Amino acid sequence: MARLRKRVCLEEGLRLDLNQLIRDGTVVSGAVTSQTIFLQVAGSREPVGVAVITANLTDLACPRFRIRMRGLDQTIDLIPQRRRFGGVQWYFQCPVLGLRASVLWKPPGAKRFCSRQSWGKQVAYRTQFVGQAKRAQIGTGRTRSRLGSDQKHPVDWQLLPPKPKWMRWPTYESHIERYRGYEEVRLKAKAVCIARLSGKLAAK
Repeated sequence: MARLRKRVCLEEGLRLDLNQLIRDGTVVSGAVTSQTIFLQVAGSREPVGVAVITANLTDLACPRFRIRMRGLDQTIDLIPQRRRFGGVQWYFQCPVLGLRASVLWKPPGAKRFCSRQSWGKQVAYRTQFVGQAKRAQIGTGRTRSRLGSDQKHPVDWQLLPPKPKWMRWPTYESHIERYRGYEEVRLKAKAVCIARLSGKLAAK
């Protein structure tokens, strides 16, 4: 049975993914950047606002990240982590807990971005508001999205998503294993639903 909704859904708020911002070129290691980005709610492609991202990653002793948007002007410290084979991995420093985090969240009604851990029991993920079958369906869709697929083509939806050219085989296989697990849960839930419906019809 789905859990009663008493907490705020984390994914209905805004998120800052530092790795994604670096991949997009919004934040550049060793440089000063300032760009305007469109803000989106997690899982949606529709923009819900605009923000200006300014980052200074030239000084490893004091790297800074600043986001300015309507009703918010927040500066966040960054943490550089030296990689074993060279280069730097960047993290946000949570404004509340001081922990390293690749993603910061601003749930609905919140006044700033912080790590998931800092929000504690005030928030929950979308999957925590639904039943097992729906969680499996969400997981299936998320996995297909990560593999570059979607639900726009019903025929393709019945097939396992192919491996993206850029993805390593071990990573792809782990996604497929997770995908099959979600599908198994979803199909079992569907079978139980059909059995219950058949039982009700037979009783009539």
